[in-house]
Amino acid sequence: MEKFTIYEMQEMQKALQERYKNRWKPIGLENGRNKLLWMVGEIGEVIDIVKKNGDQKAAEDEAVRKDLVEEMADVLMYFNEVMLCYGITEEELKASYVAKFKKNMERW
Repeated sequence: MEKFTIYEMQEMQKALQERYKNRWKPIGLENGRNKLLWMVGEIGEVIDIVKKNGDQKAAEDEAVRKDLVEEMADVLMYFNEVMLCYGITEEELKASYVAKFKKNMERW
């Protein structure tokens, strides 16, 4: 299976931004907060799918799972836009993620 990187996701978000530059607000600090709020909204949609259908159906029912994965993709799209708004690089995220992982491995 080919890996799907944060870099690729961000390049796709940049392409979307370019395509809709006349309709969407630009990626930048002034829109970071709005992107965060939109991401939280998408997380709510993920929660609704699981809440309405249950864990097992969300994991196993083909139609429900398709909706769940699509909403998770929306979350990732906004997540990547937030990173772009604040200039967070893939390398910064990896370093922080690895450090947090190590800290959590030592926690209990």
